Amino acid sequence: MTEKTKIEQPAIFKRVAIIGHGHIGSSISRAIRLHNAAEHVAISDMDDATRKRTIELDIVDSVHEEPSGAVAGADCVILCTPVGSYRAISKALGPILEPGCVVTDVGSVKRAPIRDVGPNIPDGVHFVPGHPLAGTENSGPDAGFPGLFDGHYWLLTPDETTDPDAVANVRAMYERFGAIVEEMSADYHDQALALTSHVPHLIAYAIVGTAVDLEEHLQQDVIRFSATGFRDFTRIAGSDPVMWRDVFLNNREAVLEILQRFQEDLTYLQRAIRWGEGEKLQDLFTRTREIRRGVIDAKQDVPPTPDDHSPDDHSPDDPSPDDPSPDDPSPDGPGQSE
Repeated sequence: MTEKTKIEQPAIFKRVAIIGHGHIGSSISRAIRLHNAAEHVAISDMDDATRKRTIELDIVDSVHEEPSGAVAGADCVILCTPVGSYRAISKALGPILEPGCVVTDVGSVKRAPIRDVGPNIPDGVHFVPGHPLAGTENSGPDAGFPGLFDGHYWLLTPDETTDPDAVANVRAMYERFGAIVEEMSADYHDQALALTSHVPHLIAYAIVGTAVDLEEHLQQDVIRFSATGFRDFTRIAGSDPVMWRDVFLNNREAVLEILQRFQEDLTYLQRAIRWGEGEKLQDLFTRTREIRRGVIDAKQDVPPTPDDHSPDDHSPDDPSPDDPSPDDPSPDGPGQSE
């Protein structure tokens, strides 16, 4: 079965508009087409090369330069751009959104989208904030694949005022992709992701930045002798700088709180090493192994790849299932918490 082959199920939406068509956006468009989640998929992207390549790949029904062109007549709009762009985009699109339309997003923080998008959503249009915990460090529409979300969590953060039918339709679409959809508050989401995704990315940027600042001969050997740990850090640090800048600026309170606790734990380890307190080191290392085992048991230990889930192997009835371009960040990129 090819990416163009639709699994015959009733469409959930008539027209889905995807704003930003890089790694995550193009994975969504491929998944929509494969699982027949919408009758028409329209995309918009600011980048000429991205639009041209999307047309060549033939993975959507219409390609537009301006978001307004993609959104016209849409009953679902998915924002796949950096969080910092949401306010301007939603302000421009608000007046043309049709009654009953559902707006959602893929941003790695959730309080900021509610703050920036919510006021621009007209009466009769519904905003359902979302965040897929999946992604790779690769970018552009060529990097997308329909199985990216299969078996990975997709978090939704509606509040008590969110239309339940809108939430149900968004959930149904993502579950059709094979995602495990869970709902939580935006505050809880941002606190949890600060620990599981945001601070780990910040640490990766810092460690790789330290290597960049080393003397040239030592820097070359660091690259040559990279063991698995440092190699994984470089993969995480390869994520889109614009997207992650916006993440940290829009979740600063939770990130700073986790950073403070991390610094205290780091000081504890530093003292244990200095004073040769091996028992303290071993005790911590033993306890942290349990976290790794939990990640493996939850089957969240390996980032998704195009070869992981071929369309022929996926049952449509199975209930369990961003460098990302500036127009379509991978919410958690290679450090998939994605």
